[in-house]
Amino acid sequence: MKKITLTLGLFVLMGWMSSCEKGFDQLNVNPTAATALNPVFTFNNAIINTSFPGSIIIFEEPIVQQMFSPNSGIIAGGNFNIDNRGSAGVNAQLWQRYYRDNMRYLVDGLAKTKTDASRSNLYNMMRIWKAYVAMVLTDTYGDVPYTEAGLGYMGGNITPKYDTQESIYTDILKELPEAATALDASKPTEAGEVMYGGDITKWKKLAYSILLRAGMRLSKVNPTLAQSTVQKAVAGGLMQSNADNAAVRNNANFQNTVGTTLNSTEAANYYLTGYFVNYLKTTADPRLASIAVRYVGAKSGPEQTAAKANRDPAVQIGMPLGYDNGTIPARALADGLASFYDYSQLDRTRLGKFDAPCFLVTYAQTQLLLAEAAQRGWTTGNVADFYNAGVTAHMQQLATVDANATVPAAAITAYLQANPYDAAKGLESINTQYWIASFLNGPEVFANFRRSGFPALTPNPYPGKEIKGNFINRLSYPDFEQSVNQAQRQAAVNRQGPDNLDTRVWWDKQ
Repeated sequence: MKKITLTLGLFVLMGWMSSCEKGFDQLNVNPTAATALNPVFTFNNAIINTSFPGSIIIFEEPIVQQMFSPNSGIIAGGNFNIDNRGSAGVNAQLWQRYYRDNMRYLVDGLAKTKTDASRSNLYNMMRIWKAYVAMVLTDTYGDVPYTEAGLGYMGGNITPKYDTQESIYTDILKELPEAATALDASKPTEAGEVMYGGDITKWKKLAYSILLRAGMRLSKVNPTLAQSTVQKAVAGGLMQSNADNAAVRNNANFQNTVGTTLNSTEAANYYLTGYFVNYLKTTADPRLASIAVRYVGAKSGPEQTAAKANRDPAVQIGMPLGYDNGTIPARALADGLASFYDYSQLDRTRLGKFDAPCFLVTYAQTQLLLAEAAQRGWTTGNVADFYNAGVTAHMQQLATVDANATVPAAAITAYLQANPYDAAKGLESINTQYWIASFLNGPEVFANFRRSGFPALTPNPYPGKEIKGNFINRLSYPDFEQSVNQAQRQAAVNRQGPDNLDTRVWWDKQ
């Protein structure tokens, strides 16, 4: 009897356990959570994080002498012509942002859409964006991971090889026209992407405008290839107005990193340079009124108040280079100022505000590159017309950042009449305007300065420089690469040259 009872009990227990197991595999699954992420969302994340890190005001902007700080420590770099690889890793900020928050998302999205015919437009948009991201990285550092970048999760490759800059450019020159040609408005246009809302025509124009930029980058290292690339870009169709600009539109949730920096910890530390302010004043450039503010009489950061703010171009005084926080006070007094806090700054309420858009590729830049291409005989068209269109477009672009930065139409006309294209100084005229039109686009203004040699800047006279030459030629690799990818990094150094600020990238031939 006991045996029968025990057997029956086991059956009951097994039945109870069986009933309990039903649905057990779903117990910890959220029924409302997504099981797969739409690749357009990761693409948008990559686009948003293409905005430049705050390090552009530590390196690129001081190198091209538009804005800098007299202070040392964590914000030392281009202001003193020294490297900054310490614990803060300022030289690594763009590397981290573009690999961690861009490249890995793009590689993942490309893998998910490559064989999906219904997402072919998204796939080709991401090809275009990857080419842009790769171009910024290689222009900044030289040889960098490219073909094996972003494969840590999918392929387990956590030590990607560094590709040569020449090979990266070879692929960029292939990818951009191929992706642009493959874009098809008759297929799903991906209205959810945040750059152009799926506008295929604008994506095509962006691809060819980046291609034009890439072609012009080769003007010293391979003029023949540069010319053919320019011609291919022109034939493909370029940006036609400021409505085509590629810019990250920031807001309270996704803030402009430079604007956030300038409106918080570094509000009183960054100033427009004397060269930049004086150039704009000498040419009566109306953009100075949109860019600059001077807190007249300020003796400290807290005294930089709205009541002291003066935006009149006539009173702007840029800070001279060659000084640090120990020597700039005496120079400020010699310049008749209350203190160094009295020098002109980027207006933090307009172009320097926390939600200012970050412009990546613009119609103004495109027109000025066309001016140079025409001047070199690489494309048809009137050089002066391209020049005028580029200058006009940048002045009009300022209004899209802040209404208070608007340059009146009459002021644009007057400026061009007083400062027409000078054929005798063709390359200098065009590329000096490119310098102005690329203000706050740190990687691009740095790259084009190295490529063109203009504007004709006087080297920063600060006595404590680490570089052997007159200007910084590239940023050094992040220190952490020495720890996590030493062999591949060293192979790049052996091939490219010492990992310092003097080594030139492939296209930057003397």
